[in-house]
Amino acid sequence: MAETLGSLCDKLTVVKLKQWHSTAPERLDSLQAQAQQLCQEIDDFVRSASSGSVPINRLTFASNKVYKQEGNSIRPAVGTIGEMFSRLATVNCQLWHEQEKVYEFEKVPPENKNTVVKQIALLNLDRTECIDAIDRMFRDTLAAKG
Repeated sequence: MAETLGSLCDKLTVVKLKQWHSTAPERLDSLQAQAQQLCQEIDDFVRSASSGSVPINRLTFASNKVYKQEGNSIRPAVGTIGEMFSRLATVNCQLWHEQEKVYEFEKVPPENKNTVVKQIALLNLDRTECIDAIDRMFRDTLAAKG
C-alpha cells in the first residue's frame, strides 16, 4: 500500500494502542521509536505535500472496498481531518477489543460468535472509510490552495 496521510495516521494509532497494552520495557522502547518515526514521517509527508513535492494524485490511495452494502452500513465520513483522525483512533481501539475476543474465540458463546465477526467487519469498513476520508480531505485542502 502506498503511504498516505491516512495510512500513516492509522499506523500511529495502532502503535499507540500497542504502547497502551504493553508492559515489557524492551517492547515499549521499540514502540516509542516506531511512534517517533511515524510522527516524523507524518510531518515530512505533510511538508512535502504542502510544498508540491508529492503530486496531488499521490495523496490518495482509495481502499476501494468491495462488500455487500445492504446491512453493512457505516457512518458517513464527515468533519475535519482532525475529527476523522480522532474517529480513526476510536475505531482502532474498538477494533482492538473486538479482535481480542477472536484470540479466544472458543470462549465466545455460540449465540454471540456471528455478532463478533460482523462487528469486526463493520469496524474494518469504518476504519478504511476514515483513512480514505483523511486522504481526500488533505488532498482537497491542498488542491484548493494550489
